[in-house]
Formats: sequence, C-alpha cells, structure tokens
Amino acid sequence: MCVDIKATLEGQLKRARQKNNTRTVEEIIDNLIPFTDLPIYHASGYSHPELLIYTDRYPNLPEVATWGLVPQWVEDEKQLKKQWNNTLNARGESIFTKVSFSESAKSKRCLIYVDGFYEHHHYNGKTYPFLIYRKDHEPFALAGLWSEWQNPDTRGTMNTFTIVTTSGNSMMAKIHNNPKSKEPRMPVILPSELEDYWLNPINDELDKLKIEELIKEFPEENLTAHTVNRLRGKQYLGNVENISDKFVYEELIF
Repeated sequence: MCVDIKATLEGQLKRARQKNNTRTVEEIIDNLIPFTDLPIYHASGYSHPELLIYTDRYPNLPEVATWGLVPQWVEDEKQLKKQWNNTLNARGESIFTKVSFSESAKSKRCLIYVDGFYEHHHYNGKTYPFLIYRKDHEPFALAGLWSEWQNPDTRGTMNTFTIVTTSGNSMMAKIHNNPKSKEPRMPVILPSELEDYWLNPINDELDKLKIEELIKEFPEENLTAHTVNRLRGKQYLGNVENISDKFVYEELIF
C-alpha cells in the first residue's frame, strides 16, 4: 500500500522546472499552489489532500488533483464518498481489468512527484512508521491514474488520482510486514529515464504491454529508510516539517 506521503513544493515542481522556463514555474506557484495542500510533510490519503499531478494531456504542466480516484461513472457525492477510500491505491496487476481503474489505465495515466512515502512496520503488537526515500534525496515520480469527474448537482468538475502499486522489494518486505496483507507492497516508482513512457498513449496491445512492463519493484539499492515519530494517535505532530525526521524507538529491533 501507499497511503502516506511526503511531497514538498520543490519536489512537486521538479518536472515543471525541468521542462519549462522560469516564468512558467512562477505562474504555477501563483495560480495553482494556493489550491493545493502543499507543502505536505506528511499527509494520509484518507484525508484526500490536493496536490499536483502531471497528466498525459498536459505532460509538462501540472494540474491540481485530489487523492482518491473518482471514476466517471460515479453518479453523485453519496456514491463518491463510498468509493473514495477504496481508490487511494490501484494494484498494478489489475488496473486494466478492475472497473474502477480500467478506463483511466487505458487513457488517463499521470505522474505524482513525492519526496518519500511512509509505511508501517509491525513488531510485538505495535506499529512503527518508516519514511522511505531515495538515497540521493531527490524527489521521484510515482505512477498514477487520474480521472475527471463532473458533479451532476453543481456541474463542477474535479481531477482525482490514485497511486499504482506493485509487489515490494526486499527492503519493503522487511518494513511492510502487516499480518493482514498477503504480501509486501510498494508504489510504482518510475526511474527518471522512464517517466515519459508511462504517459505514452496506448494504441494497441504492444503499447499496453510496454505500460505493464513499467509496473515493477524499484531497486532496493537506490532507496533508504528510517523510523519517524508516530503518524497516528495522540503523539502525532501533524503536517509539520520535522515529522519526517529520524526518531529512534529503542525497543524496535530492525
């Protein structure tokens, strides 16, 4: 799973800075950032935060979107609320067959830039949160799906997204040991040189196969992790900058 992330403003603007000029980035900051929840030092997908995504329709210009994909066939807000918490993640193995994600998998894929993601480790009946991030501390792109939903009552539209997941690598197998899970999972992290391929159109089965080949574990040797303070309960510090700092649990053997 991937339901807790860290996404700073600089991380979210990484692609825009690489692809556009300074003026365009300044316009993004002025016109889009006020409508997001950035910076996100920690946010749970269950709070449905708003951040930036880069879609296949505007590959180099971000759009504001809400975490939790709402398919176009959702009829009203009541059905939306029933659906929302179940679409924070999309299992990569079934994105082309599951009804909630199939249309987006075919024609609405996106990139979500984050600085890291959090996962909980289970030990002696307690859970301990870890921050997982690149060893070089660079922001990275997660593979996502998006959808544009129109509210039939207000006629307003909203962009929503989900993060695609895959089986966990050996490091994630140590961290993500939830006894309720059949296997460790992790978000699909796209190597920098393959990010654009995730946004390519699908015109035939070969194109689809190329997309499916991107859904795989990210190499353990490029990632690192450390424990952080509690992300739930009374000890939770909230969305503050030092929430991602290393916090040592003496009782934890890892």
